[in-house]
Amino acid sequence: MEVEQASTVTNFTVPGPIGAIPVRLYQPQGRVKTGDLQALVLYFHGGGFVSGGLDDADLQARYIAQYSRAVVLSVAYALAPAKPFPAAPEDAYAAACWAVKNAGMLHIDPHQIAVAGDDAGGNLAASLTMITRDRCSAPFAAQVLISPMLDPSMTLLGDAKRLNSDMTAEACALRYRQYLPQTMQRLHPYAAPLEASRLAGLPPAFIATAGCDVLHTEAEKYAASLIHAGVHTQVARFAGITHDALRSHIPLLKEIVEFLRRRFSAIAGPSNPAFQFQPA
Repeated sequence: MEVEQASTVTNFTVPGPIGAIPVRLYQPQGRVKTGDLQALVLYFHGGGFVSGGLDDADLQARYIAQYSRAVVLSVAYALAPAKPFPAAPEDAYAAACWAVKNAGMLHIDPHQIAVAGDDAGGNLAASLTMITRDRCSAPFAAQVLISPMLDPSMTLLGDAKRLNSDMTAEACALRYRQYLPQTMQRLHPYAAPLEASRLAGLPPAFIATAGCDVLHTEAEKYAASLIHAGVHTQVARFAGITHDALRSHIPLLKEIVEFLRRRFSAIAGPSNPAFQFQPA
């Protein structure tokens, strides 16, 4: 499905810890008063930590910008095996720092920033919420995880044949080996959100899973853990949808937009403490 051209799209780079980070900025057109500050969504593409780029997130980013009226910054983070963990989450954090520091130029409200991503990007979105909580004590407004890869131990993977899944255990294992070359890295909460023992204080979450995906059990387990930790969490499983198809599934994108609208409208910016991001 095509999304009508309702955004101004700009490609550029922002500074990162190991080099420039390519990003793509989507600014919604129309129905936004001049001078009004807008919300921002940081979006991280999929590709199993080893592939993918800005084009893979283009439809999702355009849709969110058009219908949520938020600015979207899509981030092309460092890829393994050339740049393994923690390069990708550090790039994600650097992009967040850049956005907050340049909030005036972007015409965004730094109190209304959400993170979103699919596949490996869902992992990075989840880990970024922990990084900012730990380093800045400043939560995001929301997190959106679409068929995320959350468990490098792969203990909860479903049966690909039974589920008619386009994602397999073999594919997951290969990608994790390249992203996490050291065994102990698979227990680090920024690499394996499902292993995290500290989930309190994370932002409200929307977690979407595909019925035909070996990853749906681990994502739903993570949702249950967030709920147990007191994090407002919404979960939706889309029956008959595969892992790769979910990210561009229009019914899902509609739910994401509604979720983001509710979360952004619930925030009274001036009453919230300002973000104080510091470079790693």
